[in-house]
Amino acid sequence: MRTNWAGNVTFTAAEVATPVTADDLRAVVRGAAAVHVTGSGHSFSPIADTTGTLVSLSAMPQVFEVSGHTVRVNAGVTLADLSVLLESAGLALHTLPSLPHITIAGAIATATHGSGARSLAGAVRSVEVMRGDGSVVELTSAGAAVSMGGLGVVTAVTLDVVPTFEIAQTVYEDVAWTTLLGSLEQIFDGAYSVSAFVDWQGGATIWAKHRVGDQPFTFPGHPADGPRHPVPGQPASRCTVQGGVPGPWHERLPHFKAEFTPSVGQELQTEYFVPRTRAVTALRALAEMSTVISPLVQACEIRTIDAEPQWLSPAVDRDSLAIHFTWVPNTPAVLALLPRLEEAIAPRPHWGKLFTVPPMLLAARYPQWDAFKALINEHDPKGVFRNDFLTRYFGSAATS
Repeated sequence: MRTNWAGNVTFTAAEVATPVTADDLRAVVRGAAAVHVTGSGHSFSPIADTTGTLVSLSAMPQVFEVSGHTVRVNAGVTLADLSVLLESAGLALHTLPSLPHITIAGAIATATHGSGARSLAGAVRSVEVMRGDGSVVELTSAGAAVSMGGLGVVTAVTLDVVPTFEIAQTVYEDVAWTTLLGSLEQIFDGAYSVSAFVDWQGGATIWAKHRVGDQPFTFPGHPADGPRHPVPGQPASRCTVQGGVPGPWHERLPHFKAEFTPSVGQELQTEYFVPRTRAVTALRALAEMSTVISPLVQACEIRTIDAEPQWLSPAVDRDSLAIHFTWVPNTPAVLALLPRLEEAIAPRPHWGKLFTVPPMLLAARYPQWDAFKALINEHDPKGVFRNDFLTRYFGSAATS
């Protein structure tokens, strides 16, 4: 893997390693001056880059150990594969991202949330980490899950799980912008998972994922007369079943099927989190910029996420609204626009997507920022797992 999935990041690694055993991984870690792990390559920021050795965990042995209401799994397993294993055991995750193609370690390291009101990081009981000297530790602190690879190589994850459940997904069209803003709280509390796709021209489409057995809610708009794709013009056959047809959690919570290329493929992505108390104000501020947003955006999805304790989750300590942009693949134009959006809404950005918030401003938005800096210095004192991305925001091992 020499580029990320979107092709906007070219990795600068001197070599790529794909260990097949823990001893192989230990040899790589001990023998390299710099190491970083890449998951499925679905990040749009250079968060996984390194000038040293880029490590893929895709060939490491499968781990799947159920104990009561938890499961321990290998860090490199994709969410699609993990979902099948869980379903066969009568279990489920409480949430899945829009695309099940990504790895569990990559999802939690960046606080990816997806469908439902909590991120996958919120289900983490512990992470098993191999440090620069080859030692392995199990970490349970609130700073360990969303670590962006800064603590070492995550080799296994222990997660909370729930009994399997069914979801029915319905798309509601022709929802007026004024209706969405006027009933924002009720709409986003109306189903197990709710997404609103807005066109910035005065309209919205609501994707409601209703847990079978829960009390139904009457959404505005009208049910779509056939399957839909979140990006206009894209084939709906790539999306999970809609039309209110019940099905297993892992076949409805993602927007996209595992066997197809998710979203568009040719795209860039940004996601901003603002306090839910400022949701309407932020959306109105962005709507005032619709003339500059619309030419660059392919889709814009709005979701909510509950407050979380993870130190570097964008939803730490506050219920949040997530505003996700799928951009056209024009990196210079998108990067030129982002500072205007960030100034207007003062967000916390998704770590794995494009943003330009300066380190000083971002640090002020996270109460445990300094605690995380201390944590990565403790577990990686020589800076083996630092890269340019982590150094920009948290300093080098020598000066942080």
